[in-house]
Amino acid sequence: MITADSSGLSERKAVLWIVRAISYLIYAYLIVVEIILFIGFFLLLFGANPTAGFTEWAYRNLDRVMAPFRGIFTPINLGTAGDVEAVFETSVLFAMIVYGILALAFSALIGWLSGRLSQIHAAEDEILRRAEAERLASSQAAAAAAREAATAQQGSPALSVTVQPASPTPDPNAGAVPPPPPQR
Repeated sequence: MITADSSGLSERKAVLWIVRAISYLIYAYLIVVEIILFIGFFLLLFGANPTAGFTEWAYRNLDRVMAPFRGIFTPINLGTAGDVEAVFETSVLFAMIVYGILALAFSALIGWLSGRLSQIHAAEDEILRRAEAERLASSQAAAAAAREAATAQQGSPALSVTVQPASPTPDPNAGAVPPPPPQR
């Protein structure tokens, strides 16, 4: 738990920002790899023409991301569509699972790092709030001391209360002219 009394908050914050930025980059890479694996899996499954431009690009990228997983499982041939063979590539599915688990782990790491950064922000806010409260208290104490010094110089007591007697409530008919007497 990060408290307001912790020292080195700015250093921790900088390290967490850097680690979180790197984690976001790795997470983005893993998402792109998952997309390439997904596209490559379906192109292999449906027996796409390997001489088409997009298919060449997809297979080239698929070979790069599949390097650690080649040969783990034997591909299942589903037949041919013209001169192109359709393949159920189980190694690609396994790679999708592994990269997906890694992406989930990095997502959790990013969430944890974001939570730690929130705690650091809260601790910094607490430090600022305490500093402001101390500054306000010291300025109020200085103002009270200045008032006491001013009243001490005048020679009057620090607190003097003058009580004025309450004035009677004025009569609304006071000063009014009496009505004329009734005529007979």
